[in-house]
Amino acid sequence: VQLVESGGGLVQAGGSLRLSCATSGFKFDDYAIVWLRQAAGKEREGVACVSAIDGMPFYIDSVKGRFTAANDNAKKTMYLQMDNLKPEDTGVYVCATLYRSRCYDDFATAEITHWGYGTQVTVSL
Repeated sequence: VQLVESGGGLVQAGGSLRLSCATSGFKFDDYAIVWLRQAAGKEREGVACVSAIDGMPFYIDSVKGRFTAANDNAKKTMYLQMDNLKPEDTGVYVCATLYRSRCYDDFATAEITHWGYGTQVTVSL
């Protein structure tokens, strides 16, 4: 099983980035995929999740209306479009598979089965 993130970088506040999570080694519609982030000195938090079966996205409140998560089943890739970025969005973003195919509202604390390596997102003032 592999999850490979890309698309991170340095952007000014108000700017946009699109993260990709390319997957291989498992049946794409068996597991929901979640994006988590960790800022320096802070705990890791779940940011967004896409259910494998129906593609329904879930978000934490702080990114609703700014982030859009979606699956491309043909490419076995999950995308996270991040708009109107804020300095508090800075962190290492990691994609991971949940143990189940649906996200539900508790996705941020659900059990993780596989991890990517992460990509750095830095938002400057």
